[in-house]
Amino acid sequence: SAGMAASGQFQYGRRSLLMGDPVTATGYFQAVADTNPNYVNVIQNYRENVWTYLGRSLYEAKRYEEARKALERALALDRDDQLAKLYLGLTLIQTGERSRGLKEIESGMKGLYDWIEYMNRTQPHQAFWDPSFHIRKQIDQTLASVSAKDSDPQQLLADAEWVGKTFEEELDKVRDDERRQFQRDMDRQRGFGIGVGIGF
Repeated sequence: SAGMAASGQFQYGRRSLLMGDPVTATGYFQAVADTNPNYVNVIQNYRENVWTYLGRSLYEAKRYEEARKALERALALDRDDQLAKLYLGLTLIQTGERSRGLKEIESGMKGLYDWIEYMNRTQPHQAFWDPSFHIRKQIDQTLASVSAKDSDPQQLLADAEWVGKTFEEELDKVRDDERRQFQRDMDRQRGFGIGVGIGF
């Protein structure tokens, strides 16, 4: 079906993006956006639409004007897409709109920080987000340099890019941790059932 095809293309695109091949990723995401413009990827309750991913891969490929259009479209569909805000901010800085770019980066980073805190607070029985605090520490540092007047612009871009990429990787880590936890629980229950049976 068309939905299955879009899902497959999307996953190829996401894998390419995470492996540092934005050109290949752009081709896949563009194909999904053309056929299924409302496609949304949900991992561990975090929603990102295909335009966010297309914008991010275009950004990584240094096609900033096209990246901006895709990311603005992503935010028109979902104003709470924090990664779209972060990458729109990066794109705006790359195209010379520094002050608006910093605002978007700040907003996106605060949103990601709040998301991690919210998930850990409301779903403590599930896998823990950012257990080593790497992402939140980097967000704090980057937010501090956003407000500092004398911050190094290249360092700021590199730090914000790191947060975006690492948060995306964290989605997979949390999902995998949760699967392992679920498997352990199932094994424990099975073991318990067998033990009880033998006891009688």
